[in-house]
Parts: sequence; C-alpha cells; structure tokens
Amino acid sequence: MRQINRVAVLGSGVMGATIAAHLVNAGLDVLLLDIIPRELTEGEKSRGLTLNSPEVRNRIVNNGLEAVVKMKPAAFYLKDYARHVETGNFEDDMEGLRECDWVVEVVIENMEIKKRLFTEKVVPNLAPGAILSTNTSGLSVNEMVAVLPEAVRKNFLVTHFFNPPRYMRLLEVVGCRDTDPELLSQMSDFLARRLGKGIVYAKDTPNFIANRIGVYAIYKSIRHMIDMEMTVEEVDAIAGPATARPKSAAFRTADLVGIDTLMHVGNNSWELLPDDEERDVFKVPEFMAEMVEGGLLGNKSKKGFYRKEKGEGGSKVFFYDYNTGEYLPAQKPRFASVDAGKQVDDPAKRLKMVVEGSDRGSEFAWRNLRDTLIYTVNRIPEIADDIVNVDNAMRWGFNWELGPFEILDAIGVASFVERAEKDGATVPKSLRKVERFYRFEGARKQFFDLLSGEYRDVPVSPDQIHLDILKRGGSVVEKNANCSIIDLGDGVFGLEFHSKMNAISGDILAMTHKAVRRAEEEGVGLVVGNQGANFSVGANLMMLAVAIAEGAYDDVAMAVKAFQKATMALKYSRVPVVAAPFGMTLGGGCEFCLHSDAINAHAETYMGLVEIGVGLLPGGGGTKEMALRAIRLANRYDTDVSPFIFKNFQNIGMAKVSMGAAELSQMGYMDEGDSITMNIDNLIADAKQKVIALSCNYRPGRPEENLKAPGRSVAASIRSQLWNMQMGGFVTPYEAEMGGVIAGVITGGDVPAGTLITEQYLLELEREGFLKLCGNKKTVERIQHMLKKGKPLRN
Repeated sequence: MRQINRVAVLGSGVMGATIAAHLVNAGLDVLLLDIIPRELTEGEKSRGLTLNSPEVRNRIVNNGLEAVVKMKPAAFYLKDYARHVETGNFEDDMEGLRECDWVVEVVIENMEIKKRLFTEKVVPNLAPGAILSTNTSGLSVNEMVAVLPEAVRKNFLVTHFFNPPRYMRLLEVVGCRDTDPELLSQMSDFLARRLGKGIVYAKDTPNFIANRIGVYAIYKSIRHMIDMEMTVEEVDAIAGPATARPKSAAFRTADLVGIDTLMHVGNNSWELLPDDEERDVFKVPEFMAEMVEGGLLGNKSKKGFYRKEKGEGGSKVFFYDYNTGEYLPAQKPRFASVDAGKQVDDPAKRLKMVVEGSDRGSEFAWRNLRDTLIYTVNRIPEIADDIVNVDNAMRWGFNWELGPFEILDAIGVASFVERAEKDGATVPKSLRKVERFYRFEGARKQFFDLLSGEYRDVPVSPDQIHLDILKRGGSVVEKNANCSIIDLGDGVFGLEFHSKMNAISGDILAMTHKAVRRAEEEGVGLVVGNQGANFSVGANLMMLAVAIAEGAYDDVAMAVKAFQKATMALKYSRVPVVAAPFGMTLGGGCEFCLHSDAINAHAETYMGLVEIGVGLLPGGGGTKEMALRAIRLANRYDTDVSPFIFKNFQNIGMAKVSMGAAELSQMGYMDEGDSITMNIDNLIADAKQKVIALSCNYRPGRPEENLKAPGRSVAASIRSQLWNMQMGGFVTPYEAEMGGVIAGVITGGDVPAGTLITEQYLLELEREGFLKLCGNKKTVERIQHMLKKGKPLRN
C-alpha cells in the first residue's frame, strides 16, 4: 500500500466535512471538494458575482468547511488545523486527485449518483495505485465496484465512519470481491493507528453491522413499548445504563441520530432484506412517519422524542406522547430494579440484576434484550464472521457498555436459552452448544467461534497492552481494593487505578510510593495509567467531606500532605515516570500527570485543575507546579513572570478543562517531549515505550531551590482584576475570595518580588491555602452540592 499523506474528501456535507477535519487531526493534508451551485444567492447578485466567479463556484464547499470550524463539540482538535484543508469543486479541481494517496467519497447516499461520480469524475483523475473508498452506510460495495476499471477495483473498499468521526470510534471496513486482501489489512492498520479508529470487518450486507443491530434494537423497543403501554421516557429509563447501554438509551439516541435518518435506515432495511426473519420489525410506525412529516426530527429540529423549553425556573423537558401526538412534562419514572442496579458499577452484574427483577422495567428489559440477542446470533455469519466484530461494532458505534455476546455471558447463556424458550421464542440451535462466549486461558482471551464450534484467541495487536489479560496471566505484583502494580514487561511497571471513577484515595497514595520503589529497585521505569472509563476524576471528595463535617482538620492536613508526598515521589523518582491520561483527567488526576517526567496522552484527554468548583485549590502539588512552570518560563526567556502567572492562574481560577490533548501544550500542561496517541488501545504500550526511551540516560531531578518568587505585587494585580470582575457580576464574592487565596499561593506568598523561595515552601503555602478554604462554610456548601447534584455550585 502506498504511503498516505494527502487525502481527497468528496462531499462537504456534515459527514464529509467532519471526516476531513478528523483526517487533519491525524496529521494528513486534505483536499475537500463538492458540487458547484446552480443559482446565485441574493448577496452574490448584489455584489455583481456570476456563476463563473470562483467564490461562487466554491461557495458550497467553503460553507461546509466554515460550518465544521464552528461546530460544537469541535470537529478539529484546534481551529487552526482548518488551514490544512484545501477546498475546491467537482468541475474545476478534480485534477487535484492526482496528488492524493487516498480518495474517500462522502456524497449523498444514492447508488446512481455515486457510480456517476466515480466513472465521470474520479477514475479519470485517480493517481496510479491510489486508494478509493466510499463512506456508504449500507449500499452494496460489490454493485459499486462493477463500474470501476479492473486496475482500480483491487484498491476499492468501504470505509464507513460513524458520526461525529472525531468522537465515534467505530469504522466499518468492507472489502469488495476484488479488493486486495493485503491492502484491506494494511488500510485497516493505518485507520486504527493513525486515525485512532476501532476497526470492524463487516460484510456486503444492508446497513453492515452496527446499524443493522442497533436500529433493530430501537425498532423492537418501539414494538414492546406499544405492547406494554409504556411511555418513551419509561423505555429510556431502562434502555440506558441499566442495561449496559449509553445514557442516550433508545429515544435520546434516535433524537441524536435524527428521526428522519432512523426512518431512512428502517425503510432501507425493509426494502433490501426480503428474507430477514424479522423484516417486519423495520416497518416504520405510523406515529414516527407523522413526526418526520411534522418536522419533529430530533436534535437538529430541537423537537423529537424530547424537547426543551426555557422558562423562568430554567429549562423544562417534555417527552412525545405517541398516542396523542402531544408533548407531556417529563416525569422521571423510576423502577425498583433500575434503582437497585444504580448501586452496581460492573455493567454485567448491573444488567443481570435488572433483567432478573420483577417489575415492568425488568420485563421490558428482558423482552427487548431477548429479541435483540436472538436476532444478533442469527446474523452470524451473514453480517460478520465472528462475534468479536459484532461486539466491537456495538460498543464503538452505539456506545453499548457490553456487546450482544458479552450480554449473553452476563445473563448466562443457559439461563437465557431456558427463559427464552419458556416465552415461546425460537432460540438458535447454536446457543445450545455454548457455555459462554468469552473465556480466559491464562494470559489469552478467547471467544467461541460459532462457525467452527471451537474457541479461538481474540486478536491482539503487538502494539497493544491489555491490562485485563496481563492481570489474568499473573502479572499483578501487588494490589489493594483501589489500585494495582502490574509488570508490563521489559522492566517497566504500571500503576493502575481501579477505584470508583478512579478517584484517588489514601490507599492509592500509599501504593504510589510502593510502585515507585518497585520500579527503582527492580525495573527501569513506571507508567501511571489504566483502562477504565476515565483516567481519574480527582481526589475522593466524599472522604474529604466527611473529615470536614467532623472537624477533623488535622486529618485533612495529613491527607493533603500525603497527596503531595505521593506526587513528589513520582516527580523525583530515580527512574522515569510516564503518565498515560485519557478521558476525564481532573484535579488530582491532572496533578499526577503534572508530576510525571512525561505525558503520553490519548487524543481525547479532558484535563484540568478544577478544584475551585468545589471551593478548593489544587492541593496535591498542582498549584505549586503551575507556579514553578511560570517561573521557569520567565527564566528561560529572561522576561517578566507576570503573563505566565496570569495564564496559569486563569487555568486554575476558571477551572479550565482541555477539549482534547492538542490543547494541553497551550495550557501549559504538556511540554516538549510529551506525545499524543490516537488509538486508545495503544496508549499503555506507547507510554511503556516512552519509559524505555527515557531510561537510557535518565538523570533524576532534585527539589527546586533558589526560585524567584513573583511576589505580592503580582498577587495584588490578580486580586485587582478579580475585584473588577466581581463588580461586573462575572464572579461571586466568594469566587473572588477563593481567587485571592490561589493568587497568594501561585505568586509565592506575601513576599517582595524576587525573594528566593523553594519548591517545598510552595508546597507548604499550597497546603495552608487548601486548609483555609476547607474551613469556609461556602466551600462546604460547594462540596455538598457537587456530591448531591454532580454539578458545581456558584455561591
């Protein structure tokens, strides 16, 4: 396969433009092309432009690019990345394809339009050996390839991105009968490594894997909802995390995708699947067709199965009553089985608990899962050759916590078969041959192959480390309830958090010292990382709240000092320490990263020092570290420290959180030598390689001394700005007060500018500031509000 550096994207609608943005995120140059307009706008007419004016001819594609730059959540890692997209049109700029290594078609989902584009525009301008792919969501790749020359066919495939491409991990790859198998494999490796995609191998069947199963599950839930006389809101209370699905559940997912899109996929499935045993499930319900006709399309029209209304008391949510066609106020229905499941973190145990309950919620969960799982089993080998591709498709494409076959294991295959047969359901014969679909054999994870009737190893790339497999293979060297030390191989150890939300507690702090000591005495370095839902949401707030409520301020002081000692142990370890953050990396999680020798972050890392939201300052060395970084920058450039202090103060005072790893350098959290990994499955392995590279001639640091304090004058400047913001109503009086405390710490205390201070002195100041805020009742209110509501209080 030729090296891919430049890509042409054909089509600048939402999907095409966001694919172009993510290709740029991956470091590729992009040529984005679209059709030319047929008519002038009134604005163009008033300016004397014609249909031949370049500005007019590129209006559609330029509007598409402008829209994606403004998009929220952002499609580009940084807005500046948009300069790597060159725009043009299908009439004037197709010759540009000759300089492209890969051409991806993203035009309207119409077979004849796609074929015509390929034969008339693409093929005459395609570079020899270039890869050509279509982003179709379900049209036949073998029908498309029939119009292509033989030389192009071997390089043709489906690359089906899910929307939005930056955030949705799934990419379904489908080869045609002529696709070169080696190219398919190499292209899949490229898409996984460079774009960070989770690759699933689908077959040339309508709607491939994820949409075939996911849309069936939604349509079937509608059938059961009507039969059981339930509401949209009741269904979503069950079809979300309670049954290992995303929070958007069934109908919020429909609103997100677009009800018109859901209807299109349903119609497409019904028309193209004449032999499907469940074909009638895909018939669009009458009420849904009426919703689309009435413009109730979901989020894009701000009305769908749900709508929001702003009132005096804030926003109110309403749900659609499919019996009357009216919107009713949301009731937030509750089921005992769902409430009980909320106390269980493990999605498999939670789902089993809900399904085995005795209320209407449990009955709905069982019926919908029963039918969806039977339908999925019957799709092997029609839509995929093995269960791993199906499970990955549903986890990565529809954000299920467990794939269908993992759900069968959670319920228990034998129990599922017995209960389904009691209901009179037709159970696939293959299910009677299976005890469970996944198992571990030592350090090997295996799946049951429905085609051969034997267990096979789950494919694992040599570029990846899977902690669950390592742990089952005996690589845990020490552990407690909330964290483990794991031997990652080659002398590198891993410190893994596995507490609830990976919150940092006292036993994690104690284990940090043990992990450092183990790496110093027996290895070459340490990786701080895990493979949970998020790296860490910060310190354990509940334990702090209890200590404050009991007035145990000596205990709080000891806990803060213990946190500082743990992060300083990382910073001054005799071997290199690399943090591997991803997802939410907040508060104490961020502080662990700031004290590591290097950061190897996943591209989607949302990092920030957010303690002010609960009335505190970063007390695990975070405030100290941001002061040091400002002082170092001022020394490096021999300039005034104030701008650097102001910037770092704003990060803390405004609780700024990065919207991706690309922003971390600008925020001062990542430095030269730090790196970003696109594929989260490679993150631990990449961090391990960084440890090994750093260990070659590693020289440990020493606590810093003889630092020039920014001083009280800089703190006064910050406090003056806070006063102005308070007078303008931008911050509350207590926020201004908290900002003043933070300013005092980050500037080195009440000393003249240039006073020599030490890192240890800054830690002591930080601790004093933290304890001072702990003693304020408004901080207590903020902590309690966060624990109860999950949102910050501005008091």
